[in-house]
This record gives sequence, structure tokens and C-alpha cells, in this order.
Amino acid sequence: MDGRRTAGDTRSAGGKDTGPADTERLRRRARFLRERSEAKELRERVQPRRTRSARMRQALRMRTFRW
Repeated sequence: MDGRRTAGDTRSAGGKDTGPADTERLRRRARFLRERSEAKELRERVQPRRTRSARMRQALRMRTFRW
């Protein structure tokens, strides 16, 4: 084979087989990541004081971090 992909080829660019199971796994993963980011945004809106203190702690860690 000369490396070109055909319409019926289910391999990804890396050469691995991306069958229906992989497609479904990627779909579930994308949904999970979307829902997780929505939950984080909601938590930040609901608990602004905790979010602010977490931001302040992160900023303090970054200031004291040595490169």
C-alpha cells in the first residue's frame, strides 16, 4: 500500500484501527470533558468566595515558584 487512505479505511493517521468502539469512546470522552467544564463554571458562579481564595492561592504559588 502506498500510504494513502481510502474511503473504507478506518485507520487514523497514526495507522491504528479506529473502529466503532474507538469512535464511541472519543464521543463519550468529549461529552465528559464538556460536562466537566460546565460543572467547573457553575461551581465558580455558585461559590465565588472559594473560587477567589483558590485563585489567590494559585497566584501565590506562581509567585513563589522558582524557574
